Amino acid sequence: MIQPWMVIGAVTFLVSLGGFLIRSRQDLRWAKRLDRPNWLVFEPAIPLIWTIIFVCGAWSATIVWQHDPNSFKTWVLMGFYLLLEITTVAYIPLTLRLRSLAVGTALGGLGLMFGLVLAVIVWSVSHTAAFLLLPYLLWSPIGTYTTREMIDLNPESV
Repeated sequence: MIQPWMVIGAVTFLVSLGGFLIRSRQDLRWAKRLDRPNWLVFEPAIPLIWTIIFVCGAWSATIVWQHDPNSFKTWVLMGFYLLLEITTVAYIPLTLRLRSLAVGTALGGLGLMFGLVLAVIVWSVSHTAAFLLLPYLLWSPIGTYTTREMIDLNPESV
């Protein structure tokens, strides 16, 4: 029998994989040429950080699902989790495709707002599920700030 955590995990994986696959080599070359802040020494750890964030998000969604499976409210929350993930995953392909750090900054800010709203709503369902959104809520502003700082270093890439 397929368990809810399997479905949620598969959706999380497929959405994140989709964002990874929507990149061209030209777009990646553009990104590699961008100047980065000197303090950005943790860049190699970013894929691991996002993996942890997505696992925590999927775990949070699973807890919410298990609290009240198949209810209308739970389905709406699952849609909100999906919206948050799509917004987050869209950051790289849209920033690269449009070659616009401003787009990346806007998506980062939008994701943070979605994450905050989701965490507040989820708090009433499960404190544990809300706490599992903390890695996203802590990291998202760092990524958004970093992208914003890169605009100052690469003004032609707004």
